[in-house]
Amino acid sequence: MPVYSMTGYASAQHSTASTTPDSDTKTPSGQLGLEIRSVNSRFLDLSFRLPEDLRQFEPVLRDLLVGRLKRGKVEVRASIEMASATSVPDPTPRLLQRLNAVQDNVRSWLPSATALSVADVIRLAAAEQGSARDWSAEVLPLAEEALKALLSARQREGSRLSTMLLEHIAQLRTLAQQAIPLIPQLVEQNRQRFLARWQEAMALADGSTLPEAAQDRALTEATAFAIRIDVAEEITRLGSHLDEIERLIKKGGEIGKRLDFLIQELHREANTLGSKSAALELTHISVDMKVLIEQMREQVQNIE
Repeated sequence: MPVYSMTGYASAQHSTASTTPDSDTKTPSGQLGLEIRSVNSRFLDLSFRLPEDLRQFEPVLRDLLVGRLKRGKVEVRASIEMASATSVPDPTPRLLQRLNAVQDNVRSWLPSATALSVADVIRLAAAEQGSARDWSAEVLPLAEEALKALLSARQREGSRLSTMLLEHIAQLRTLAQQAIPLIPQLVEQNRQRFLARWQEAMALADGSTLPEAAQDRALTEATAFAIRIDVAEEITRLGSHLDEIERLIKKGGEIGKRLDFLIQELHREANTLGSKSAALELTHISVDMKVLIEQMREQVQNIE
């Protein structure tokens, strides 16, 4: 299955035509436009901005999106543009009668009110013709077209994110391999350093050499300290998390939440590695790891 991003944009338009009364010629009468924008979100958050003539289609559009999208903040916008620039609508007698009655009623209460102009009447006639249009046959196919384009855009973005994540995984594996040879050497160095300092402290305390019991105690403490600074376990867990992330990316599907959790675990291991580092080389490796992991976190937050 492909990996989908939650970020995407798509739009679709549908032009309608009408037949003139004196001929069979069809001329453009309007255009229905639909666009869908989506960004990252923890859950599926849908919002609609529809003109009044399309408000009745919101439940159908919502069901369509819920069936195909799992996460993301998704906004649906629709617009209707009537072709009134090249043709002047002809007001019906019923509209003119209604406008005249409304105007008389308004002016009876507000004598100073401005009378309707020809432009006002034409504009209201165009609005009436637009509202009388039945868009039920066009809305759903247009929405499906826009949604298909959105899914394609989210898939392309998801593929790009997957490639970047796999590159970061390879870089983290390289850093982990650089750290592994340092571990035994650093553990032994710090063990010997701890033991030498213990001996120095005991010698300064009474001016005598260490008894055998004190030497055994020093050796035990040095060994315990070496274990505490041993980062082999963190390196192993980090490699295990990288294996799981790579497996999920190759599997695809709804993996965003799982990846987000694994990125947190990666960050935890890198932090522990840095806090236990007893050498400058390991500190540098830990810092480089945290930079890569933070970049991965930003990318994972966009995956569905």
